[in-house]
Amino acid sequence: MKFYLMDADPAPRYTGYLDAGHRWGLPGVKEKCPACGASGGVVGLHYPCVDVSGLPESAKFDEAWPVSLAEFDRLRELVRPLAPKGTPLEPGAKFGPVEGTATGYFGQIYMQNPWTLFVRREALERLQAAGIRGLQGCPINVRFRQKSHPQLLELQLEPHGLYHSDCLPPDFKPRCPTCGDEPLKRPERMILDATSLSVDVDVFRLRQGWTNIIASERLVDAVHRLELDGVLFQELETR
Repeated sequence: MKFYLMDADPAPRYTGYLDAGHRWGLPGVKEKCPACGASGGVVGLHYPCVDVSGLPESAKFDEAWPVSLAEFDRLRELVRPLAPKGTPLEPGAKFGPVEGTATGYFGQIYMQNPWTLFVRREALERLQAAGIRGLQGCPINVRFRQKSHPQLLELQLEPHGLYHSDCLPPDFKPRCPTCGDEPLKRPERMILDATSLSVDVDVFRLRQGWTNIIASERLVDAVHRLELDGVLFQELETR
């Protein structure tokens, strides 16, 4: 099985833009982690199908201000039963539908940035009918500035897969087990660890380097066969 890095098609006809953000999120941490010294939060962990509105302290997830590490841990445990089992819940993780405004032309598949993936409803249905697995679409709540517009859904992606050690820098440090911080940048030559990759899900974000969205050979073939537009694929080496 081959695997590919997904990226937005830069062709000028794709003018779509979402001026929007997720409704809820875990706050950042204002104090330095006692284990690694990091503070703040991460980007790229989105769980758009997770609804925290039923929690007694749901308003806490509306606030963007950093909190103490102890308060962050408490809030994380409140939301953990609602999140997909085994998924990382780090400072800055986002939940719920994207809300805001939208404008421009969107392809059948749309990436606002390297770590978010949207599809038109009809494209999602065609991919599901083609047997593509791991496609959990979550409706977004945005106001389009034009009358004629697509119905977009954000995909909730599971984390799978690791970088192969051959592409990691000599001073690589694993993710901090206390706060989840991982200062590793995307390797210039990305190589994936074949033993860590799932063959049961056709689109996912890397568990190590979760700002990267990976597609299986099955998904790439289906996108080309169905003539779905808006994204490009770069084949990755696996070892």
